[in-house]
Amino acid sequence: MDSMKHLLRFGVAALATWRLTHLLANEDGPADIIARARERLGTSELGELMDCFHCTSLWVAMPFAFYIAKKPADRLAAWLALSAAACLLQEIPSKEPETEGPKERS
Repeated sequence: MDSMKHLLRFGVAALATWRLTHLLANEDGPADIIARARERLGTSELGELMDCFHCTSLWVAMPFAFYIAKKPADRLAAWLALSAAACLLQEIPSKEPETEGPKERS
């Protein structure tokens, strides 16, 4: 039962890491809050960080690693694993809506 609890925590943390990273790196956010913050940060180090999904996922994953692991070595592994999970989730292709009109039938 305890291992299921840990697996559930990791799964939830991985999804939360992906979601927050995607919001910061790829979306404008509600009321364009993220877009305005990204614009203000410009080409600063933090602004550059928000342009890279992989970089942002490392920073976003860090607090979640503390949520799922107690030992320092486990936290390090969890931190990297959560970032990797977010990057893998990001690579899953999304189904784009069809932009062309209906195709002609022969």
